[in-house]
Amino acid sequence: MKTMNRSFATILLLGVVAILAGGIIGLGLAPIAPLLAAIAWVVLLMRLSGVSFKESQGALIKGIEAGIAPLFLFLLIGAMIALWLGTGVIPTMIWTGFRLINPQWFLPTALLTSALVGTMIGSAFTTLSTVGVALMGIGITLGFNPALVAGIIISGAIFGDKTSPLSDSTNLAAAVSETDLFAHLKNLMWTTIPAMLVTLVLAFAFGFTGGHAMDVSVKTAAVTSLVTPTLWSLVPILLILLTAIKKVPAIPALLINVVVCSAYYLLSGHSLHEWSNLVVNGYHTSSHNQTLIALLNRGGMVAMMDTVMLIMLALGLGGLLSNLGILKTVMNPLVSKLKSQRSLVFSTLLTGIATNFLVGEQYLSTMLPGQLFKEDYKRFGLSPLALSRAMEDSGAIANYLVPWGVAGAFASQTLHVSVLAFVPFTFLALLSPIFSMLSALTGIGLRQANGQVSKK
Repeated sequence: MKTMNRSFATILLLGVVAILAGGIIGLGLAPIAPLLAAIAWVVLLMRLSGVSFKESQGALIKGIEAGIAPLFLFLLIGAMIALWLGTGVIPTMIWTGFRLINPQWFLPTALLTSALVGTMIGSAFTTLSTVGVALMGIGITLGFNPALVAGIIISGAIFGDKTSPLSDSTNLAAAVSETDLFAHLKNLMWTTIPAMLVTLVLAFAFGFTGGHAMDVSVKTAAVTSLVTPTLWSLVPILLILLTAIKKVPAIPALLINVVVCSAYYLLSGHSLHEWSNLVVNGYHTSSHNQTLIALLNRGGMVAMMDTVMLIMLALGLGGLLSNLGILKTVMNPLVSKLKSQRSLVFSTLLTGIATNFLVGEQYLSTMLPGQLFKEDYKRFGLSPLALSRAMEDSGAIANYLVPWGVAGAFASQTLHVSVLAFVPFTFLALLSPIFSMLSALTGIGLRQANGQVSKK
């Protein structure tokens, strides 16, 4: 393929941004149609520039191939959520939460619980689809704004993902920047701990915005009287933790959980037809209590199909922009104009965030800044640890703020709250790049190539 003209590549990118922003934010369309339009825009204009339809098709398919694992993972998560509901795991967690949690302490508790589970499991997705679903149900019943609850839970899950040695995104950032994993985790704390502390303070402050005590007690009493906790519920929860400790990959780990829960469901007297309907179409309670219906009617592989379609289109668009060289054509001249450590870190952060909005894919948005700026960090005397932290603080977490992003779409589908609604409350994702910028501005925690942790 011939060298692309930078002005042409810029027009292409601006067109993509206009289509996505205009359609999703301006017109309020679901992201699927604008994504399809953006793909058509890129393919047609690339054809006019001399790129064959076959080349564009190959680039698109290559982008989707990179996301086959998470696409299959989402189907498994849909099945597992349904089974955890059908076998009483999530209802038991909700019952326990109502018994133990004071409404005014709910938001800080939800934040710390999802953070702890995320750290142990190393997966924000698994955290959201297990304890996240239960905490979401509790928060809504207690009278909190669903978007606020979702933002707090997602913030905790992101913190756990960022601070766990089992996390895919954390390992990716360390690998691309060629740094030691545990040195990377330690260096992350310069920005992650302040962001988490501010998020915790905000969770305490918003914790007083729930429903009135009498209304809450009536609602929770009505729900707990209809839910029967089971000791069995400990089994799949412990199984998730055990497979994480043993570093079992995500897909086999979830498959094991699905098989064990399926066996319990069938041995409890349910037929194969009931099991099939549960894992495919999700759980539907027989209760007529509207609160319980809102809490428990969810899950199933079919429920994940909108998310799967959305992510396939986003990955396809990302494949076109990256594999046809459009992103690098626009970015390379900007990289050569960097003049200081501060501008380098800023550019890394902004590139990671912008890539998330352009391609909707978390891993590519983490890798691209690393590939673009790795040599410049050496040139400016910065440690690779400074690069890996900037990659993590932008590329790895900004995806939760993108309606067509893999992480954002998954969180929205799992917690039943739109991305645009929970974005203002996803404090950790908003604050992490800000603290990274403050580190670059002040030099505090900005690790130099000589091993110093602050710029003199």
